[in-house]
Formats: sequence, structure tokens, C-alpha cells
Amino acid sequence: MGEVRTGIGWDSHRLVEGRPLIIGGVQIPHDRGLAGHSDADVLTHAIIDALLGAAGLDDIGAHFPDSDPTYKDADSLDLLMTVLERVRAAGWEVGNVDATVVMERPKLAPHRDEIRRSLAEALEIDRDAVNIKASTGEGMGFVGRGEGVAALAVATLRRAA
Repeated sequence: MGEVRTGIGWDSHRLVEGRPLIIGGVQIPHDRGLAGHSDADVLTHAIIDALLGAAGLDDIGAHFPDSDPTYKDADSLDLLMTVLERVRAAGWEVGNVDATVVMERPKLAPHRDEIRRSLAEALEIDRDAVNIKASTGEGMGFVGRGEGVAALAVATLRRAA
């Protein structure tokens, strides 16, 4: 099987008015969206950090600093595809990604298949190698109060042949 590495990524963003809610590259109808320098796609950012961590390539802030105007309102799927190129250049290929999005509303289930498809296409892997789960904050903390969204991702890489 060769060398295998696993990385973990985490991200969270505040919900604000006047922004679209983008999760995994998919715009989800909601009265608020996520605040951030880029499109604030919390799920894609967590996956990016998981991939970078597994490859030993630092973190999202080192590659796409929020102090750089180049990344203002950037499409996070474009950032993900750039990271995929860097991971491959370092000699790795993506095995799978498993992630959980934590938010109270809206429900993620109706959008799960589209999110999986979007991320699988960006990562150039089979859809069944991308798993997306959803949870809530059970009324506790910033997520439970509906103030923000969080995501946790795990990525497995294998040494390219």
C-alpha cells in the first residue's frame, strides 16, 4: 500500500447578513452567509488544512494569507484545487476525505449529495471517497446560538506511485 498520512483540519466562521452561505462549493439558500476574507467556505477550508497537514505543507494561512488582497472574495474551490496541485507536487495523492459540518440552520442533508459531488470533482477523486456529515450544537455555544458554522475534516494521503 505504501506510505499513508492523515491530516486534520478545522475552521469556523461567523454568520452575517449580506453574504451568501457557501458550504463545500455549493451556495445554500439562507438569510445569512459566512464572514471571511475569501468566500468563507468553512468546509472547504477545513479540508484544505487537512490536506496540507497530511502532506506536511503548513496551513491555509501560510498559502493564502488574509492579508493578501489577491484572495479577497476568492472561491475556496479554486484554493482547494491549488492545494491539490501542491500536494501532488510533494508526491502525494488523495485517498479520501471525511468531514463534519456543525451548524444549527439550515439543514445540510438536502445539499449533501451536491456538496460531495462538488468536492470530489475539485479533488479529482471518486464521489464515494468524500464523506460529509452534519451535526448541530444542540443549542450550546456559538454554533448552537446560530452565530456561526464550524467544520472538521480528516484527509488521508498516500504516496504517489
